[in-house]
Amino acid sequence: MLNWNSINTVLLDMDGTLLDLNFDNHFWLEFVPQRYALLHKISTMEAKNKLQPLFKSMEGKLEWYCLDYWSEQLQLDIAGLKAEIAELISILPHVSDFLSSLRESDKHVYLVTNAHPDSLSLKMEQTCLKPFFDNIICSHHYGYAKENQQFWALFQQEYKWGKSSTLMVDDSLAVLNSAQTYGIQNLISINKPDSQKQSKNITEFPAIMDFRELLPIN
Repeated sequence: MLNWNSINTVLLDMDGTLLDLNFDNHFWLEFVPQRYALLHKISTMEAKNKLQPLFKSMEGKLEWYCLDYWSEQLQLDIAGLKAEIAELISILPHVSDFLSSLRESDKHVYLVTNAHPDSLSLKMEQTCLKPFFDNIICSHHYGYAKENQQFWALFQQEYKWGKSSTLMVDDSLAVLNSAQTYGIQNLISINKPDSQKQSKNITEFPAIMDFRELLPIN
């Protein structure tokens, strides 16, 4: 699937790529509606019906990933709520083996995420993955989500990676499409970002079930 000899930079998404998306799906689809319902003294179903269109309307925008934005909109301490169920944060299968192999190679390895800094810090603390990366790039630093071409332009300007020698792995098709439009040539998706859901049938990009498929790294 991949010629590692032609790759010198690896960009890895966090949620749904390295980490089980079950945490985020449970948090936004179940836990937040439950707390919103308690706050407003309505049923959980009423809360879901109100929140889901609100969430949908912000998909792909930086605000969708911003805990401060949702704390203000929902009048809930979103970062605090995430910390309450932090024990649910987990790494997807064979991620550690893959990251260990990358660290032993000559590749530059970056975590590239839309996650809000508070969420990012919590997840790095829970998973202890931070030492595997040369740097962690948060889209909030640039003011644009990965779905936006401006993100890629600013990121490349700062880190000087080449479009043809860079690999991007991400579970979001919107992000992969954005990266492809920018010119990144090596793009891989994730078939099973949520361990509790069925695998996806992805045809737009090469896709893997887990990171064993990308080993060994030359």
